[in-house]
Parts: sequence; C-alpha cells; structure tokens
Amino acid sequence: MNSLYRHFRIAYCFIIPIVRMLFPLRIHHAERLPDGPMVVCAPHSALVDPILIMAVLTIRRYPRYLAKKELFSIPVVGAFLRWIGMIPVDRGNADISSIKAALKVLKEKGIIGIFPEGTRVREEHASEAKTGAVMLASRTGVPLLPVWMPRKKRLFHKVDVVVGEAYTLPVLRGSGEYKSYAEELMRRIGLLEKEAAPCI
Repeated sequence: MNSLYRHFRIAYCFIIPIVRMLFPLRIHHAERLPDGPMVVCAPHSALVDPILIMAVLTIRRYPRYLAKKELFSIPVVGAFLRWIGMIPVDRGNADISSIKAALKVLKEKGIIGIFPEGTRVREEHASEAKTGAVMLASRTGVPLLPVWMPRKKRLFHKVDVVVGEAYTLPVLRGSGEYKSYAEELMRRIGLLEKEAAPCI
C-alpha cells in the first residue's frame, strides 16, 4: 500500500462518516461498480460532491481527482489535497502536466474522478461538457463510469445517487469526436435520474 493510499484511507475513515451523516446517501445499483481502473464522471454542483462520490466508491476504490489549482493555494486545504493525492489543474490553460499525471494514474490501474462540466453548475444544461474525461478514457482504454446525483442537496436529507453501467470508448481523433462523446457522456448521466425517480 503506497503512502498516498494510506493517507486516503485515514482521511476516508474520519471524513466519510461525518459527510454521510450530514448527507445520508441512498445508493442505487452499487453492484454496477467495477473493480480496476476507470474514469468516474458525475454532475457537480457542490463542494461536497467529490466526497459523496468517494463514499459511493467505498474505501476499496481510491479516486484521484483533478481539482482546480486555486484550491491548492488555500492554507490547510491545499496541504490536505496534496496529502491525499489530488491533482492540481490549471483550468485556464492547456495543462499538460495534469493530463500526464492523470494518464499515469490510469496506466497504473488507478481511478480518476472528473466532473465533466469542469466547474460547479447548479442548473441542468447550464454548461457544456468538457472533453477531458473522454480523452483520458479513449487514450488509456479504461472504462467511463457515469454517476448521477441531484444538483440540489440539503443537509440531513436523503441524497439519491445512481451508479450507471461502465462503458469503454473507441480511439477518438479530433476535437469533433471528443465533443460528441463528451455530450453522449452527459446524456448517459442525465438518463440515470430516471432510476432514482421512484425514490425521490
């Protein structure tokens, strides 16, 4: 067990029980969670979202998130993110170093977590999907795992999370193909809401 994974497990044991108390999770189709490398993708509307996804994946799966570099400049927060192995990304530029770091994680059979919209979006269809997730999945051959959760969450109220079917992509070439498959990813995520509807 490497040091980053040990740090993640320590953080998980302290943080996840608190977050699950504040945002009780009702997970649909946990049996769809694959083992092995993957790119996990979900809608993003709140700071707590990465932690909720970690809770869904369970302590057995260690996701490394791409997080905006500004967070790493915040005292304590930045140190904590580095301690558990999160990857800083410069959203304003083509950040080759973060892409290389994410590719390395996937090639070493790890898990990358990405919010395809690239930032927090509180309303449906308010932002276009970025192509980073499909690019990583296409280049490495690892599956994409779509996950749906509601954009509006309230403290001490159930949060329904639906795990989708993992799927792989062909080798993509050109911005047009990347964009098309990124839109398809968001469509698949959106369709998962129907599987939570009976419980909402």
